[in-house]
Amino acid sequence: MRLGIRLLFGFFLVTGLAAFFVLRVFMTEVKPSVREVMEDMMVDTANILAELASDDLAGGNMAAGRFAQQVRGYARRPIDVKIWGLDKQSLDFRVYVTDIKGTVMFDSENVATGQDYSRWRDVARTLRGEYGARATREVQQDDRSSVMYVAAPVLHDGRTIGVLTVAKPMSTIQAFIDRAERKILLSGLLLLALSLAIGVAVTLWVVWSIRKLRHYANAVGQGGKPAVPQIPGELGELAMAVDAMRLKLEGHEYIEGYVRALTHELKSPLAAIRGAGELLQDELPENARREFSGQVLAQTSRLQALVDRMLELTKLEQRHAQVRREPLLWTDVIKSFGMTTQSGRAQHAIEIIVDAGPAGVHAEPGLLGLALNNLLENARSFAPAGSVITIEAGDGLVAVQDRGPGVADYALPRLGERFFSTVRPDGQTKGSGLGLAIVRQIMLLHGGRMVVRNTHPGLRVELHF
Repeated sequence: MRLGIRLLFGFFLVTGLAAFFVLRVFMTEVKPSVREVMEDMMVDTANILAELASDDLAGGNMAAGRFAQQVRGYARRPIDVKIWGLDKQSLDFRVYVTDIKGTVMFDSENVATGQDYSRWRDVARTLRGEYGARATREVQQDDRSSVMYVAAPVLHDGRTIGVLTVAKPMSTIQAFIDRAERKILLSGLLLLALSLAIGVAVTLWVVWSIRKLRHYANAVGQGGKPAVPQIPGELGELAMAVDAMRLKLEGHEYIEGYVRALTHELKSPLAAIRGAGELLQDELPENARREFSGQVLAQTSRLQALVDRMLELTKLEQRHAQVRREPLLWTDVIKSFGMTTQSGRAQHAIEIIVDAGPAGVHAEPGLLGLALNNLLENARSFAPAGSVITIEAGDGLVAVQDRGPGVADYALPRLGERFFSTVRPDGQTKGSGLGLAIVRQIMLLHGGRMVVRNTHPGLRVELHF
């Protein structure tokens, strides 16, 4: 499973479980909370009505007194109101009054008059001086059929003479409970969707940042020198730390490889100089002395060229600044190469082929010229005397083609490595391999590539910008 999917799944799982338990708590608390509020209001109502019923109950005129008439009048009142968008079209309080023995003396619904309610919880507890209330289901298996009963003592001259109970079906407030539950459920689902969206955004950001780090690490592993990815926060600090570690490791490895390769390359010219120097200490004929002196000068020149190219390559490899690209036309860049060139005793003609139209490239002029010079020098070293070296240029592309023997197929992938070279056509001279290494490094700085292939005859080196 990919990292992004794992992160998103974990985030959604945590958020989903949290939302489930929070919603469950809210949903289970709605109905009890509504009932508690309703019971609180019914306590106030029962005590007010108990005061109003006191005189009629004490006077023995409970069933036909003024209190009974007013309660029956309340039950007959027409009503049609909207309470926060919900219709109310009935008055739902039921009121009954018992005497001190628990016998029902008045019932607003005329269903319990004369019955003994002394064992009902609301009446019994109130007669004992306690708070009396009960909830009774009309249908045992249906909680929605519950009716809430709240009682209050009827007092006369400071003593209890009966009990007044107010009853209200829970079904009359079920619509308010259902609406509250729907709102909580919808809000919870919206919160869950919003959390999921945030989780997706966070996951995408994390995955995007990690992928940038991965691409950076892959580029470093392939020998490139990419810019440090700009990532905010701790991942950005990690990228900077990785880059600092890379620089230290590269510096250490670079110095080791530099010294090892340079030492190997210096052995041959130094041995030749030493051998010629030792012979020059003896008495020699003039022609032999000139020959050995020429070897010293030739090997010294070779050493000088080697050091110069090593310095040039080192500067390129340690360069961290971006190249200063400019739009350049090939006709302007390579016009200076359009002439016969001479290398040692061999002469070569330069043929230039530029695509029709404004063919050009975006590159740093100095680095582009250095790359072309090294390509031409490499071609001169392997091309037969008097042959033609071709420079072909198109949009974002330049190629140098010689008519030499080419190189073995196994060596093609290694061309451009520092100090890797093949034997030249004379069978003796061998280059340092730094020319193509410089070209490859210039192409890396431009974000391009160098492609080398045999053309039978000859070798073709292409620079793709």
